[in-house]
Amino acid sequence: MKVMERFTGGRGPMLASAAVGAVGLGATGVGFAVDTRRALFGYLFAFAYWAGIAVASLLLLGAWHASKARWPVVLRRMLETMAATLPLFALLFLPILVGASHLYPWLGEPPLSEKDLKKLEHKRAWLNLPFWVGRSAVYFGVWTAVGELLLRWSRRQDETGELKLTRWQWWLGAGALPVMGLAMSFASLDWLMSLEPLFVSTVYGLYWFSGAFVGALAMLTLATSLARGPNLYGELVNDSHRASLGKFLFAFSIFWAYMAFSQFFLIWIADLPHEVPWYVLRARGAWEPVALFIVSARFLLPFFVLLSRPFKQHRRTLTVAAVWLLVAHAADTWWLVVPVVSPKGPGLHWADVSAFLGVGGAAVAFTLWRLRGHATVPVGDPYLHESLRYSK
Repeated sequence: MKVMERFTGGRGPMLASAAVGAVGLGATGVGFAVDTRRALFGYLFAFAYWAGIAVASLLLLGAWHASKARWPVVLRRMLETMAATLPLFALLFLPILVGASHLYPWLGEPPLSEKDLKKLEHKRAWLNLPFWVGRSAVYFGVWTAVGELLLRWSRRQDETGELKLTRWQWWLGAGALPVMGLAMSFASLDWLMSLEPLFVSTVYGLYWFSGAFVGALAMLTLATSLARGPNLYGELVNDSHRASLGKFLFAFSIFWAYMAFSQFFLIWIADLPHEVPWYVLRARGAWEPVALFIVSARFLLPFFVLLSRPFKQHRRTLTVAAVWLLVAHAADTWWLVVPVVSPKGPGLHWADVSAFLGVGGAAVAFTLWRLRGHATVPVGDPYLHESLRYSK
């Protein structure tokens, strides 16, 4: 079959993405020199968005292996490659590491009051730079090791067709899933929630995970729609595959809404002084329209639109829904990060845009680079033909 040949195209989009990434990262570097703190917050927003999608892709891949799902085999190589961008994000984490003192009050800028410092004393064993750096290294180590093994075993199976490689992927996907999930949850606390170190939420990790998971599904849906042409897996995807992707988007949009409501409800009913200010900042005043847009864009509109099976089966309309959810996820991530540095209102800084394009361009270019020279479907997987015949 021609689709089993190695993918050798994509050079133009890869170079274009790399150029966008280079220009965006270069402009953000200028921002670091002009307004260090504001540019770093823009960069953290971009990093949290794109890295979250990559980690969520790895978790989705692990879940598919753990469940021994057969219908998504035709989609798996793209997901494997998306997850394999995590070594790049380990490198892109360096500006956050270098500029950590400008982001996190527990490191000194802006300086906390004596009263707040006393409240943080019991967190010093956790919120200190050496331990924070060490934990981040562990997160990237776990994600990278699992993602690389799954991708390498899948590619090796393309050449050998060994059935044991399928079992290895099942075992690793299932065994590593809890560790990867915990790493993502703790990373959200370390990189995002600790921007406001007095704030406490037991749901925060699940909130970030659920949003990134929808983002990963939307990105996979968009990539599948665009992957059309010689040796590209999008030509093999049928209406049933698209309907199932739409069901995933529908289900996890509801899951995100459940997490968002759970966090809000628990904080509202407890009415604790170290938790309420987080929502007062983001859901009242100038930031209130952004909060309302996020609720509408991430839940209300997708809920009613994705109920329709014909809509989910139609490639173009499902692509529009995927793009919409990616935009909504960007707004949500921006809402989590930027109010800390812009409490008076949602002023979009040029570094937010340059960092978003820079990190995103680099991630897309890296994904295409890793995909080139390999089949875009796991041709050695024993369940590929069953996946191609999927109908539901």
